[in-house]
Amino acid sequence: MEKIKQEYHRKIDNSNKSILARGCDPILSLQFSEVVPQLLGNVEYIPTTKDVDFIEKLKSHKWSVVYFAPGACRYSSAKQQIPGGNYETQGWTLEQYKELIYKHQGKDIQIVESIYKKGAIELLNKALIVAREIK
Repeated sequence: MEKIKQEYHRKIDNSNKSILARGCDPILSLQFSEVVPQLLGNVEYIPTTKDVDFIEKLKSHKWSVVYFAPGACRYSSAKQQIPGGNYETQGWTLEQYKELIYKHQGKDIQIVESIYKKGAIELLNKALIVAREIK
């Protein structure tokens, strides 16, 4: 089964798409960013863990997918500040982040969120299938 998954992932070409990720753990975000491109067909994957960086990238570049990592989703669902937030985003849940994303990226942006680590690659893959090309 693992060999079949590897073959499947090799045939996907998402090199013309990109993912902007908002997580809250710098170490986990970096680790995830090292495996995502190879598992999802060479997609560009940019992790952020601070809102200043996330919002700057959101405003300055078109993305195919915006991904909220499980930790950020769990903080949001608990109505707690997502670590890495700032004065502007104090108290925000994912709903306020989504409003900002749609404002700067348009309604055709794919947004992926889950409180679970398991299944993240599959969710991102499904979003990439219908996501816009940016390159």
